[in-house]
Parts: sequence; structure tokens; C-alpha cells
Amino acid sequence: MKEIINYRSTVRSRDSGSLSLWRFGDGNTLIAEINKPADRITVYEDVLDGRFRDRLKLDKQTGSLTITHTTTEHAGIYVLQINSERKGFSLYVIDEVESVLVWEGDPVSLNAGLTEMKDDDEILWMFGDENTLIAEINKPADRITVYEDVLDGRFRDRLKLDNQTGSLTITHTTTEYAGVYKLLINSVLKPFTLFVFGLKSVKKGDPVSLNSGLTEIKDDDVIQWRFGDENTLIAEINKPADRFTVYEDVLDGRFRDRLKLDKQTGSLTVTHTTTEHAGVYKLQINSEIKSFMLAVIDEVESVSVIEGDSVSLNSGLTEVEDDDVIQWKIGDENTLIAEINNRADRFTVYEDVLDGRFRDRLKLDKQTGSLTVTHTTTEHTGDYKLLINYEIKIFILAVIDEEKSL
Repeated sequence: MKEIINYRSTVRSRDSGSLSLWRFGDGNTLIAEINKPADRITVYEDVLDGRFRDRLKLDKQTGSLTITHTTTEHAGIYVLQINSERKGFSLYVIDEVESVLVWEGDPVSLNAGLTEMKDDDEILWMFGDENTLIAEINKPADRITVYEDVLDGRFRDRLKLDNQTGSLTITHTTTEYAGVYKLLINSVLKPFTLFVFGLKSVKKGDPVSLNSGLTEIKDDDVIQWRFGDENTLIAEINKPADRFTVYEDVLDGRFRDRLKLDKQTGSLTVTHTTTEHAGVYKLQINSEIKSFMLAVIDEVESVSVIEGDSVSLNSGLTEVEDDDVIQWKIGDENTLIAEINNRADRFTVYEDVLDGRFRDRLKLDKQTGSLTVTHTTTEHTGDYKLLINYEIKIFILAVIDEEKSL
């Protein structure tokens, strides 16, 4: 981390009789000092295995300390002693910022990056601009706590905290959970930006509306619709500038004569959809951002099987690519039952959902993404959705009770 941290001593200059000492960590290791009576200014760069070597700058006039090229080793408590007065600083070093994407309704795990917690570790999970505490593990106090009732209870019954690794799982995500999560491990800060996409699906050729959630646009509102990885602007309403624009000719004209923007609510409709229109749409209303993932249904396939037999639902792929995200969902609630997420290196079968009806009955082909249901029962009848990145393929599975059909 090539950050520069400056700790100010809050004084403009030191008098001729003053002694200023900077100490670091639980051991109160002396790392810098100004001794006016002895006319000495010293930086102790070789202490603590040399972690401060060539990184400390001490201002002789003010006593302020600057740390350059910070790493997580520099996180911790700094104490400034000026004669008999002491002042403490807590330095948190941001290790990395990780972006996590999830579809609304799916579970998501925020990985602490630990394989096992130590006996003296303290972990805090915080959410939002107010840094609201939502979960913590305090090993010295032997305490593990999930604060589900904060923020109007939006996290109630949706948080799972791993006591061994400190990782946090959010189940049944909604757009309310989108935002910045901060993981504080001792004095190291790791932020996550969670994007929760409202999943919309449309049959190829049909129109689809993306709802802004507004009933009326205010006079000072600025609304922008963007599409794809490049965040290409495709439509906007700028009330202060009295501007209402649809940019149909961007992206090789794929949106030409296909966009309708509601002047009252800001909602966007895409007509005559094709697979080119599948992808991520971002709606920005002033400073707030809402994301939609549009999946275009390319085909519907009907499949039948005799109860007790196995049935395979074919993805149509010969090989799953390195950046593919494949998910199998079932029913009106779009319950996730299996996925291959090569971006996150995840291969999972969710057998315990829906009262365990799929337990020991699902086989997911890692190479092709095809799904097999073994020992079928009539409970397995339903609509199965295969999402390959932004395209949807639907299978209508009918499990036939042979005795009743005779």
C-alpha cells in the first residue's frame, strides 16, 4: 500500500524544554523522538524487524509523524507523548477493496481471507456509511455475535458468521443489502462493495420494463441509465438542464428504435429484445445506484421422465469457459439449486433447499454445466431455469407417475 499517513501533533512548534516521543504497538516500542534539550531528533527505523525502515518522516518543528508506503504491518496503535501528556492514534490500513456481485435472492459470502482465527483475534463486520456493526467475533472474550436487529432489522435471519474463518454469509439477498461492507481484523481494514442485481428475464422478442421505483421525478433530479461493462450511457433525464435524451446509436445501434423512457417516473422499457440486450443495466438517480441484470430467454424445452428414473437437462455447452457464471434455478421463487462460478472458483450443489427434496439427487457436470436429477419424484416437476451469464434457457420438466397414468 503506497499510502502516506500523517499524524499531526496538534502543536505549531515545540518549546526549548520539550520532549516528544512516538511509540507503536502493544509493546509501546519507541519509533521516533525529538529531544529539544539535547537538540536531538531520532527515527528508530530498525526496530520491529525493520518494518519502518525508510518510511518515517518526523517534522522537527511540529513533532508530526508521517508514514510513507504503508503496509498492513503498520496498522495499530500509535502513542505520542509530549512531556507528560499522551495522545493515542489508531491506524487502520485498507488491505484491498473487493467487488462482489450477486443476483437478488441468492446467498453471497464475503471471505475474510483467513483459514483459521487465532486466540487473540478480534473481527468486526460493519455496513454502510455509518459503519453500523452487524457481526463480530472476539476471541479473547470468547464471544461471537450477529446484530440482526440493527438498521430496521433488514439482516434478521439472514446472516451467518463462520466461527473458524470469520467469513460472513448473507442469505436471500435483496437490493437493501447492496453497499459497502467493512471487515476489521485487529487493525487491518478490508472493504467489500456488494452489488445486488435485481434479476429480470424476458422472452426473446418481447418487451421488458426496468422500474426506477419512482412515482414522480423531482425538479432537481438527474437520472441516468447505463448498460454493460463499459457503463455506456443509453438514456437520461436531467431536470435542472431540462434535458430528456435517449442515446439509441451507441453500441453499434443495438438499441435503435427499442428504448422508451418514461418522463414521469424515469423507468426504461426495451422493446423487441434480442440476446444483445442481455446484461447489466445501472440506474443512477442523483447519487444512488440501482442495478438490474437482464437475462433474455432464448428457448424453452419440454422434458418428461417416468418417476424414479433419472433425467438430464442439457446446457448446450461443450465446455464451460474460465469467466462463465452458470446457475440452475427452479420455480417461481427462482430457488438456486446448483451453480458453477468460474470467476469466484465456486462449484456448488444446494441440496438442502426446498425441504431437501433434491438431497443426494443432483449431479452437476463441471465441464458442460448440464444438470442431472436422479431418482425423480413428482416433487421435482417444475420450471428449471439455466442462466449462462446473461442468457436464460428454460426447461419444463414433467415427472410422470406411471401408475396413475395407466
